[in-house]
Amino acid sequence: MPFRPARPSAAALAGLLLLAAGCTTVGGPSADRAAPARELSAAELRAAAVADADLGAGYAVTVMTPGHGDTGAGAGREVADVPACQPLLDAVTPAASGAATASPGPGYPYAETDLGVARAADPERGLYGGLLGYRTGRAAALQAELEKLFGPCAAFTSAAPAPPAEKQGRKAPIRTGHRLSRVDTPTPGGADAALGFTLTNESGSAVLSQRAVLARVGPVLAVFTTFGVATEPAAAPDELVVRRQVAKLRAAQAGGPAGG
Repeated sequence: MPFRPARPSAAALAGLLLLAAGCTTVGGPSADRAAPARELSAAELRAAAVADADLGAGYAVTVMTPGHGDTGAGAGREVADVPACQPLLDAVTPAASGAATASPGPGYPYAETDLGVARAADPERGLYGGLLGYRTGRAAALQAELEKLFGPCAAFTSAAPAPPAEKQGRKAPIRTGHRLSRVDTPTPGGADAALGFTLTNESGSAVLSQRAVLARVGPVLAVFTTFGVATEPAAAPDELVVRRQVAKLRAAQAGGPAGG
């Protein structure tokens, strides 16, 4: 059964993954940490992605190309009214981010694998995942950066860029309201830490909500995302998917078989 997202666009998914890449990290330590983690190559990271067989009957996993939906660096950049929140906007507008370029900056992962997970019992609600590999120490160091954003970026607005010349009929730039909030999230067994949050984008009567769980497994950040709207808020990411993905990453880093 092919993966089919309910409402979010490819750009919205890529944007949230870049949020993790650019300014994310996680909460408290786990008592279940196994062997010392090692960096995974791009091929190893892709091989460690959760698959249908890891989840059981009724699940379908599709591995996607990282950076899908990008249209080139610098295009469509929104400007936040709070400067500290600009990294968030650069994240949710992936075309404005340099993460998909051939030479990403030091804050971005050296390797990325994206995937979508669908359930036969609920095909309209998809879960998106991103596995982001960082150089040793970088994933943990990103924690302080995200922690600082929950205050100044709890509520802020942004303005869209000026329309292109052929679309000058749209005179006023679109303003969007954003809300960022933490969601209490337990650390999955095998992970070093985890963080849950929601991010909303409100433009007129349209409200898109993104709910995410980020789990740090050694030098890898695993991002699990769902989407919703005002009348149907984003659901918590499937705990089974989170647990199995964490187990596969930890096993790959330790060089052993995956647990569950």
